[in-house]
Amino acid sequence: MKNEDSDEQGDMPIMCTSIAMKTSDFYFGRNMDIEYNFGERVVITPRNFPFLFRRAGYMKEHYAFMGSATISGGYPLYAEGVNEKGLCVAGLNFPGNAYYSEEMDPRKSNISPFELIPWLLGRCASLADARELLEETHIVAIPFSGQIPLVPLHWHIADVTGSIVLESTKGGTSIYENPVGVMTNNPPFHFQMENLCQYMNLIPGQPNNCFNQKLGLEPFGCGFGSIGLPGDFSPASRFVKVSYLLLNSICDKDEDSSISQMFHLLSTVSMVRGGVVMPGDKYELTSYSCCINADRKIYYYTTYSNCQITAIRLDRENLSRSDLIEYPLQQTQQIAWGN
Repeated sequence: MKNEDSDEQGDMPIMCTSIAMKTSDFYFGRNMDIEYNFGERVVITPRNFPFLFRRAGYMKEHYAFMGSATISGGYPLYAEGVNEKGLCVAGLNFPGNAYYSEEMDPRKSNISPFELIPWLLGRCASLADARELLEETHIVAIPFSGQIPLVPLHWHIADVTGSIVLESTKGGTSIYENPVGVMTNNPPFHFQMENLCQYMNLIPGQPNNCFNQKLGLEPFGCGFGSIGLPGDFSPASRFVKVSYLLLNSICDKDEDSSISQMFHLLSTVSMVRGGVVMPGDKYELTSYSCCINADRKIYYYTTYSNCQITAIRLDRENLSRSDLIEYPLQQTQQIAWGN
């Protein structure tokens, strides 16, 4: 057995937030919070791109999918993605808790963490399909290469019907229902849900005076109902904050309003350079934020240095190809002058 909390991996300065949101369409988004670029780009994997899994054989034909990935040796290492059927998957950092077995399970398909996103997006048309496939999947400790070690992850998997979280720990593999549609990092997901009980008093409106009726206290400004809502960058606080805002979100049903709402939600927990200092005087920042319309298969994104939204649509490509399609992220600030 191998614990993924090694010095090299446990110290990885990655903190992320993912959101599943339904308006007129189904949307899935995430912040990639990291202190460096890792060659990420929007990568489209057509239906005939061949995947050779380390222990599960070839997947020659599959659903097309796209998302943010880095490509190493011609292989797409996805951080998140959506397939042509509307299923979405994101991998988020889970150091100190992620645990992968070094033993193969002959009764199941043995899949490495770096293979899990294409394994699910390539084969599953729905969240129900993903649940069924995961019951037959065993996550194993096989790194991509000597230069790219195992990364401690857990996964947010969602479509229009719902949302689940997959965690592989020393206690085994768990699949959690995710009724809030939010995921961050540590602690494990069951704690994140229990922790919401500490914030049951929050309301989006103005509070009643429960302090003492004799004092006649009245709010002297707006927002008093959410006093106590966390504002720091820790994973548990980000989970509470974005869950509260998402569950109380009021959004028009058109595409522009939905995209705007998703990016606003993500911005409430995004990292500003200098706000979180990592060992070695490195600074956590939100390298990119993405919003995926899973119904229309459109990938929208912004980067830390470019606030303008860029869009890439899956069905504008020839999805019968066998080679990867790459779009580097737009990193230069785009400004529309008003005069």
